[in-house]
This record gives sequence, structure tokens and C-alpha cells, in this order.
Amino acid sequence: MRTSRRAATLITVATLGLGLTVAGCSGSGGRSAEEKPAGGSGAGTAAGTPRMKIAMVTHSGEGDTFWDIVQSGAKQAAAKDNVEFLYSANKEGKEQAQLVQAAIDQKVDGLIVTLAKPEAVKDVVAKAVKAGIPVVTINSGAQFSRQAGALGHIGQDEKVAGEAVGDELDARGRKKALCVIHEQGNVSLEERCAGVRKTFGGRVENLNVEGTNMPASTSSIEAKLQADKDIDAIVTLGAPFAAASVKAKEGSGSRAEVDTFDLNAEVVKRLKASELGFAVDQQPYLQGYLAVDELWLKRTNGNVIGGGKPVLTGPAIVTADDVPQLEKYTARGTR
Repeated sequence: MRTSRRAATLITVATLGLGLTVAGCSGSGGRSAEEKPAGGSGAGTAAGTPRMKIAMVTHSGEGDTFWDIVQSGAKQAAAKDNVEFLYSANKEGKEQAQLVQAAIDQKVDGLIVTLAKPEAVKDVVAKAVKAGIPVVTINSGAQFSRQAGALGHIGQDEKVAGEAVGDELDARGRKKALCVIHEQGNVSLEERCAGVRKTFGGRVENLNVEGTNMPASTSSIEAKLQADKDIDAIVTLGAPFAAASVKAKEGSGSRAEVDTFDLNAEVVKRLKASELGFAVDQQPYLQGYLAVDELWLKRTNGNVIGGGKPVLTGPAIVTADDVPQLEKYTARGTR
């Protein structure tokens, strides 16, 4: 895996944050912990600290496997930290805000929230903070995290990640990229495409698709490829849409390279088969794991990972050369 030069210094912060987490944990760790599957079945003895209840509320749509990996990390940390972990999600901002309010009403000990649609969610996050519930934001909306009163943010800098993709497309000699946005109004997805546009020497065109309707998304991408033969790169912003783009490419007769943000077992399989050029890994397992651990550390030891500044978990460029190293992790759902 290769990290972009723009992100290298910031990623060091994430490494330091992980070091703090490991130092503060009880139970099994090191090599043996890494080799055990996620989800709590092999997590070792729970921390000897008071039981906590932590809720995670995200903007996930149905069928998005990215959030399965985030939950794997969160559940592993929860099992270790003696935490009851609750998860809920809705892709619509208003409904996500209602889920956050429901968690407040349950008097949880900590909240993990995404800010993909910050205007809809930030007020209720601030309400949680005012009620004395510590909040960590993950994945999206880093620039709104402090404004909402969160302890900090864990994820990748989406603009930096997009810039890394632009650099990689240049290195591969591409001239025109189609950036596929699968959720309109999601600030993080828009930032990714803006980052690509900033560093890519060629042209970038955005395409909005209906992310919760995969056949419709595939048809939209295929129609665009048929209409514009100059497109030689397709950049999808989530792992499930890479497969849809490969299918659309085949249906349209396009020779464009398909590249994607995010990693899962299917993406690794397609990298190995040379159906994808590269993927951008933001390590979602870490996002879930570190968020639970940060809330646990805050309560039990007064720690704040990263000193309140964003803790970055990516980006890293993953190619077919990295497949042998990653296959066993994606197969168990932790990468």
C-alpha cells in the first residue's frame, strides 16, 4: 500500500492515536489479538471497568458493506472494553437525527455519529454534548466535528484522499475521469470528487446515481459510458459501486479503467482479477474500533485521542500487488 505525500504527516497522527489505544487497553493484545476474528468471539477478557452503553448512528444505506466493517471494529473494541454497543443508521439526514435523539433518550454513555449531512444532524449532536454525553464523529464531516462539540473525529481527510486519486490517475496516464456520486448531498463524497479534480491533470465529470438501487446505478453509468467514449477512468466512491461499474463498462463496450474508494473482499477479488486498477483504503475497521476506544478511554482515564484534532485512518492506495497481504483480512471482514 502507498500513502500519498499529502497525507503522510497526518496519518502519523492516526498511528500515534492507535498507540494510545493499545497502551490503554486491557485483556489480550499484540500478535494474538490481531490474529483473532473480529466481533467479540475471540476478544479475550473484558476490561475490569464499569459497564458502558455506546451508540453508533451512521448515514449508511441498505447493503453498504463498508459499514459492516466499521461495526466489526466497534464490536471488537466493545467486547474488550465491557461496552454494550448499539447500532442504527439512516441515509436521510432528518431520520438520522431522530436516531441520535433516540440514543440521547436512552441515556447512553457515549455517541459515535457520522456527519455526512451536517446541517441535519449537527444540532442534535450538540444537544447530546449539552446533555453530558461525549460524542466522537467518524468517517464524514470532519470540518463540522468541533463545531458540534465532539471530542474529535476519526476517518480520512476526504479532500486529501481525492487528491491522492488524482495523482494516481495522472501516473496511470488517464485523461478523463467519471466520478460517480452514489448519495446526493453527502459532503464527504462531494469532497472526494473535488479532490480528484484539484490534482488530476485531465478532466473530471461527476455523475449522480441512485445508490440504494444498484440496477439503476449500473444503467446510469452504462448510459454515460456509451454517450462519452473519451472517459478512460471511472472513480466510484464506495466499494459496492465498483462491481456495478465493471458491469456497466462491459455492457457499454468501454475500455475505461475502474477504480474505487474503499476496500472489501469483493474489491480485493476484482483487483486480483485485474478488473479494477486500484482502491483507496480508509481502514473502516479502525474507525469503529478507535471511536469506541476513545469514548472508553475518556471515561476511564480522561484521554482524548489525537488531542482533539482529526485522527486519520487513510488514505492508502491499494493495487493488485497488495492482494496477498490483504486477502486474509478482507475474508474475515476486518479490511
